[in-house]
Amino acid sequence: MNSFAYGALWFFIFSLPWERILTVPGVYIVTKASGAFALAVVLFVVLVSGRLRRLQPFHGAALVFVVWAGIRALLTDYRRLGFPGKYWTFVQLLLVLWMIWELAPSRGRLLGLLSAYVLGAYVAALDTILLFRHKGEMMRRFAAGGGDPNDLANLLALALPMAWYLGMNYRKPFVVWACRGYLIVGLLALGLTGSRGGMVAAMVGLGIVPWTLTQLSAGKRVLGTVFICAGVVVLFAYTPTTLIERLASTGSDLSAGQVGGRGRIWLAGIKAFAQQPFFGYGTGMFKTAVNPFGVNQVAHNAFLSVLVEQGLVGLVFYLSMFGLAFLAVLNLRSVDRRFALVLYAATIVTMLPLTWEDAKAVWFVLGALVGLRHAPLPMLQAPPWRPPRPVPLRREAGIGGLARGPAAPTSPGRLNARD
Repeated sequence: MNSFAYGALWFFIFSLPWERILTVPGVYIVTKASGAFALAVVLFVVLVSGRLRRLQPFHGAALVFVVWAGIRALLTDYRRLGFPGKYWTFVQLLLVLWMIWELAPSRGRLLGLLSAYVLGAYVAALDTILLFRHKGEMMRRFAAGGGDPNDLANLLALALPMAWYLGMNYRKPFVVWACRGYLIVGLLALGLTGSRGGMVAAMVGLGIVPWTLTQLSAGKRVLGTVFICAGVVVLFAYTPTTLIERLASTGSDLSAGQVGGRGRIWLAGIKAFAQQPFFGYGTGMFKTAVNPFGVNQVAHNAFLSVLVEQGLVGLVFYLSMFGLAFLAVLNLRSVDRRFALVLYAATIVTMLPLTWEDAKAVWFVLGALVGLRHAPLPMLQAPPWRPPRPVPLRREAGIGGLARGPAAPTSPGRLNARD
């Protein structure tokens, strides 16, 4: 039954990158249904077994933040507004962290969840490429399921370091070659989104390539280099020129302080924070907070959003999750630590231009990295047991008794005496 529950969680993670493809109005039905089913199964397993894994400080920090977000929602005219949907998303994400911890205690299961995310990113990438082929002349930017290109690009970018790590270290052939192929497919789809923030996150994620090449065999080095080069060639060969020019303008946009028009939003958020610095405006209240400053948009920065909505207190609780996850990453062994640090850095970068404090992908990455730290390392296979080899009998000199062990060597002097 535990394996069945893990399978349900695996499918939930698999559906994260492409949840927008199958939707009903306003609801991502695939992740909602698969997540609820996985939760129901794992609760049944826990009740039957009567056992729970001991939680880590990271999970405690996540719980404290969610409780604080609930308190702030409760104190923000909830009778008129009700609890915001964002708060219930935090509750669901907390349950996702618990399910990952409970159902994936081993390294193999955690790597299985990472492969589920990469395969899900494959689905989103292929759908984006098909959309480009069918409607290439009618659209400027492309995203699977008609979603936001920036969101999709960052979802695809997070899968790049996972794909490299699994493709070079995993043992299941199908998953290995699928992950290697994603280095080509994922880069092409990411280019078609035209997302500059997503491209920056991808560059950070691909930092794993030079950092881990020395840890690979010569054959894997060549193979990995070939796939990366092929991905870059395909990206420039098939991405429209207008999108290439857009991606190339990332440096000038950053130097001008525009960041895709987000500068004025961030400035309004800072002004709003200055008026209520300690406790914030309440969960889901960023638009209300910045409206007096002529802005009616979300923060487009996860940490600024938390700062304005939850105040300094809430931001400390939120950042404590990331701090504890970072400490867990530092305690991994060499190869795993390098992969985890790159994935951690790429996750932070994805949150800078997006309101992703309640993104499923972010909480999944944090939960997986903490779980990887506490998963036991694979043990080396012990040699097969063999019965002890019998020792031949030998005759003792003098009395003529028998004793075990090889006969003592006879010196040449004794042989001469007998002669």
